[in-house]
Amino acid sequence: MTTYRIAEAAEVLGVSDDTVRRWIESGRLATTTEAGRGAVPGTALAQLATALADQPDVPRSAAVSARNRLPGIVTRVVKDTVMAQVELVCGPYRLVSLMSTEAAEELGLEPGVRAIASVKSTNVVVERP
Repeated sequence: MTTYRIAEAAEVLGVSDDTVRRWIESGRLATTTEAGRGAVPGTALAQLATALADQPDVPRSAAVSARNRLPGIVTRVVKDTVMAQVELVCGPYRLVSLMSTEAAEELGLEPGVRAIASVKSTNVVVERP
């Protein structure tokens, strides 16, 4: 199971470490213990990322460039024999990428896994950090 340190979870969600700690304390985000430290399970982080992306009042940045690299977390993967649909939440953004099933399996893409979406025009390229 993929787990994240609090700082990593904050980076993926586009919030501060303190915000993640508050969500943990309030029970909004589950944690486990790994090597004596608190860790956030990737599946729990993916669920929260999905919930946050569905909020219409999340501020969006207007600054963009020709090529954007957005760190995030995989929230859903739908595969058939040829193609895969990969959904990511990168901070306040929800992105969907279509790729070959072979590529998705080679990258090990599954809910809770950290990934980077590279966006240029209408193409979304997914890579692992």
